[in-house]
Amino acid sequence: MAKLHPDITAELQAFIAQQPLFFVASAPLAADGHVNLSPKGLDCLRIRSPQQVAYLDLSGSGNETSAHVLENGRITLMFCAFTGAPRILRLYGRGRVILPTMAEWETEFAQFPVYPGIRQIVVVEVERVQTSCGFGVPLMDLVGQRDTALRWAEAKGEQGLVDYRAAKNMASIDGLPTHLATELD
Repeated sequence: MAKLHPDITAELQAFIAQQPLFFVASAPLAADGHVNLSPKGLDCLRIRSPQQVAYLDLSGSGNETSAHVLENGRITLMFCAFTGAPRILRLYGRGRVILPTMAEWETEFAQFPVYPGIRQIVVVEVERVQTSCGFGVPLMDLVGQRDTALRWAEAKGEQGLVDYRAAKNMASIDGLPTHLATELD
């Protein structure tokens, strides 16, 4: 059964801190657009207040979240308990992207660890906090975080990442511009 919460309570903050993985969902406004759902691992999420979270976003094969947030702001983060008591937590909100070239980057970035391949920070103003049972989520043991993306970014080097983002991260699969593309205008 779903339960609404007034904000990200201390109990829910503790639950989030225990999760080694969360998912980010976003979608364009167009009815025929593609919904995006991405897993996020590593130590990349920060709870900044009971109504705000932020996560460090690494370079990847697409940049759907940036395009969708730029177009309409809608974003959802989901956390699942893979150990212990079953639970799902969803944070619904409005997102914004902070790029390394923006004035607030240094202050925002100081809250996160340094990883190779950092692309942007996504800040979410949380409008709805909802938990549900999670009875269908399997129990799983964490073996560890993968380092493949980090090794890939290191091998690319700084200029290689710039070139890769220029080729792969300027538009969504539906053709919407990302924050990186608008920065070039």
